[in-house]
Amino acid sequence: MNNFETIAIFQYPAEYAVLQLLFDQEGIRYVFLNETMISVFPFYSNAIGGIRLQVHIADIDAAKEIIKSLDHPSNLKIV
Repeated sequence: MNNFETIAIFQYPAEYAVLQLLFDQEGIRYVFLNETMISVFPFYSNAIGGIRLQVHIADIDAAKEIIKSLDHPSNLKIV
């Protein structure tokens, strides 16, 4: 775990479901810490500091670009 760095923190597993799929598609090495604990005890999220997304140091730039791309508003409109 020495080669991994925390780049984001989430409260609930549903918040990063899409992100996890995108990382898998790009071959980014990552791990979520505290994921199981919060899945079992969701109200402990704030107490234990949330679910930490750690990414391998060689993949940090690519991971941050993917996260940044999710912040852009979509051109799709709900009718």
